Amino acid sequence: MKASEIRDMSYEEMAAQLQSLKEELFNLRFQLAANQLENTARLKAVKKDIARVKTCMRAAQPAAKA
Repeated sequence: MKASEIRDMSYEEMAAQLQSLKEELFNLRFQLAANQLENTARLKAVKKDIARVKTCMRAAQPAAKA
């Protein structure tokens, strides 16, 4: 997911995306612990996506409150 795609979302959509990414990370960690994870690079990608969403949410927060 690119930052430009995230910036085009509303604040509520970003919050929903963040929640789904956190759930995906949770499931990936369980798969890793059970040695069922095939694509370990997905962990890093999801963490970076979470950081991107949080950054865009932080930038959009003052605009949402104003």
